[in-house]
Amino acid sequence: MIKLLLADDHAVVRSGLRMLLDSNPELEVIGEAADGDEAIRNALAMRPDVVLMDLNMPPGKDGLTATAELKKQLPELSVLILTMHDDDEYLFRAIHAGASGYVLKNAPHEELLAAIRSVASGQAYLSPASTKRLMAQYVESVKRKDAADSYETLSEREKEIVSLIAKGYSNKEVAEQLVISVKTVETHKSNIMEKLGLKTRPDLVKYALKKGLLHFE
Repeated sequence: MIKLLLADDHAVVRSGLRMLLDSNPELEVIGEAADGDEAIRNALAMRPDVVLMDLNMPPGKDGLTATAELKKQLPELSVLILTMHDDDEYLFRAIHAGASGYVLKNAPHEELLAAIRSVASGQAYLSPASTKRLMAQYVESVKRKDAADSYETLSEREKEIVSLIAKGYSNKEVAEQLVISVKTVETHKSNIMEKLGLKTRPDLVKYALKKGLLHFE
């Protein structure tokens, strides 16, 4: 039996949640709270396994503050944030406060039950939409890091050529400026594109802009 405490400033929401959760034989709602202060008091007194915590609960403490305080006093307690805020900033703040999970109020009932079971067993839980966004952000950050690291693999000559090509100079004009053959420029360009994982000249221009390489005399 998973013992639950519901913390939400809306009585109708708490009532609806209680009806849903109490209908499940493996769950038991042992208490409610209308704000963060009451959530802390009741959690300390009742010792639930999981607190379902709303974020905004005026006029008392908000859900993030209550979560952080509860985790200090009851480290073993699992807090599942249940909110309407589909926002990465709130998600990161909730994780930083010590929450074990983050679920949206418009999520299907099955997802909420899965989240409760997950955090009650000591696991973390994020909504599929949040997980997808975080994965996309992670992949993008890895790509940026890889691109930044790849730039350092270029020779000084290749870095000169990147800058000149990005500024709009043709292969012939680059060759004239650097006093090398056009064929040498083309070879360097091919190596540059392979090292940086780029395909076209416009890609190279965008890359140079992001790297701050377009300095005109």
